[in-house]
Amino acid sequence: MWTLVGRGWSHGRALAVWAAGTAQRGRLEPLPTPTRGAPAEFRAWDRLYTSAERKEKIDMSRFSVENIRNFSIIAHVDHGKSTLADRLLELTGTIDKTKNNKQVLDKLQVERERGITVKAQTASLFYNWEGKQYLLNLIDTPGHVDFSYEVSRSLSACQGVLLVVDANEGIQAQTVANFFLAFEAQLSVIPVINKIDLKNADPERVEKQIEKVFDIPSDECIKISAKLGTNVERVLQAVIERIPPPKVHRKNPLRALVFDSTFDQYRGVIANVALFDGVVSKGDKIVSAHTKKIHEVNEVGVLNPNEQPAHKLYAGQVGYLIAGMKDVTEAQIGDTLYLHKQPVEPLPGFKSAKPMVFAGMYPIDQSEYNNLKSAIEKLTINDSSVTVHRDSSLALGAGWRLGFLGLLHMEVFNQRLEQEYNASVILTTPTVPYKAVLSSAKLIKEYREKEITIINPAQFPEKSKVSEYLEPVVLGTIITPDEYTGKVMMLCQARRAVQKNMIFIDQNRVMLKYLFPLNEIVVDFYDSLKSLSSGYASFDYEDAGYQTAELVKMDILLNGNIVEELITIVHKDKAHSVGKAICERLKDSLPRQLFEIAIQAAIGSKIIARETVKAYRKNVLAKCYGGDITRKMKLLKRQAEGKKKLRKVGNIEVPRDAFIKVLKTQSDK
Repeated sequence: MWTLVGRGWSHGRALAVWAAGTAQRGRLEPLPTPTRGAPAEFRAWDRLYTSAERKEKIDMSRFSVENIRNFSIIAHVDHGKSTLADRLLELTGTIDKTKNNKQVLDKLQVERERGITVKAQTASLFYNWEGKQYLLNLIDTPGHVDFSYEVSRSLSACQGVLLVVDANEGIQAQTVANFFLAFEAQLSVIPVINKIDLKNADPERVEKQIEKVFDIPSDECIKISAKLGTNVERVLQAVIERIPPPKVHRKNPLRALVFDSTFDQYRGVIANVALFDGVVSKGDKIVSAHTKKIHEVNEVGVLNPNEQPAHKLYAGQVGYLIAGMKDVTEAQIGDTLYLHKQPVEPLPGFKSAKPMVFAGMYPIDQSEYNNLKSAIEKLTINDSSVTVHRDSSLALGAGWRLGFLGLLHMEVFNQRLEQEYNASVILTTPTVPYKAVLSSAKLIKEYREKEITIINPAQFPEKSKVSEYLEPVVLGTIITPDEYTGKVMMLCQARRAVQKNMIFIDQNRVMLKYLFPLNEIVVDFYDSLKSLSSGYASFDYEDAGYQTAELVKMDILLNGNIVEELITIVHKDKAHSVGKAICERLKDSLPRQLFEIAIQAAIGSKIIARETVKAYRKNVLAKCYGGDITRKMKLLKRQAEGKKKLRKVGNIEVPRDAFIKVLKTQSDK
């Protein structure tokens, strides 16, 4: 670097080159001598290096397995999980107490803007109690149904959970879903009633709800106010007393589960790991059970909540590991890592997430295709529940068909692409995966299976070749105040839902269970439910397989020609209303031509809806002043014949922005 200065480079420019080089190698390096007499930039770099060196690595061996507790915080949306996490971080001295501590673990811009948790975040807390120092590994999880995969993954690294319930709102739909996730994983559940400081709080009523719905004795509930910090100390003590330490063996060879990962452009993949057996330290050669590739560990440590390097990580602990994995495919979530030449039985990993909603994603400009491809790859390593299939469209060019867990998940993914990777995309209307049972032997031979899944409406097979169509169904849970029950039931019936159960949780709250066709709830059901219940009803759903349905493929025709991008799969009963809506939207979006354009929605050869875009028309009678009517009729007839001829030979080019208006998810819904 001093060579660059000798060549006449400015100190600042030479330092920038040196800093970029050291960052590329993934570590801070000392400045080459001489630094005496160097300008302020160099001295600042030297200070940064020495402070990083002084930041001593933590010795994790002082925490025996008996003094480790791994737990998650689970709850419905907005019941105070992240606020409770802030107080726990303050109590254990992990972060300083300041008024700015609001959702410290919500690090993404999208989380700050929307006020929701999207990514599960890990933090290791050191806590002294009764003369012993405990290591508490806390995972703060999202509350929305679309991110339940994050919750189920986080639970694999835990032995217990804090189930947080709002003292004002009581048990909600996602509270029930998250409890059963923890219950199935056989974890210890500590119920925590939060927001007892609110004016309308009724913790006694919530205690009774918890006892009735979850069969947990009311004396086990801890009443707290996470905002004010009231009684939060008792939560930490309950974690130590009621949650068992992990069952692990430190003398066995290394077995680590990758339960989350992020991509850093300088250091590559940062994997969040839970150690089930053995020890890992810097310099170890590790192997991925999935790819069988060997990597050398560059750094291990714990998240406190920021990265804190450690000498070693031991079984039972949760931390991060950097091993120079530069390719996004090398750190699969659910993968098992083990030491080179010491193979072990891989851990069960995770059930892969099942996408509920599919949407086409295309770059606004095709020259941005490669940049968008790289951005999607990097983002899917951090959000492994998104599935990606290559796709292309005549109107929109090359792109992808992405599978998401829900509509909010799709919106958040799109927002993160824009904010973190500066990528602008076109997102088409979401669809759900249908199935068709084939009857034609020729088709069965072609597809090599009798039952095929259709994620792109253009590939929907004709009725003559199919014995039955299947649509995905979900079991929905709605919890609502009883005065809105009638309205909620009417809404569910309008969405072709079948009632399965109805339970009164207490005097004024009802839990309804319905079997819904997924395509009926995917776009605007949640909004409709919130608006007719004044925001009080909550909704959650889980996959319930497939059921037979009368599905039809609806084509959109422009002057008799099918537009492939606008093909839609709808239920027979809803075909007319959906077809009419698409035709009206197209009429508003298409520019007028010199000839008339007929926009039609058709099922097979039957036209079910039509709109017409009127032609531009020249006034051919302008030159006629009076005169015989036959002269005027002759001119009009000639014009009509010309228009007819034009309509036959004229080709309608649908402009790209018209496609975007029709295909885009409706913002008004």
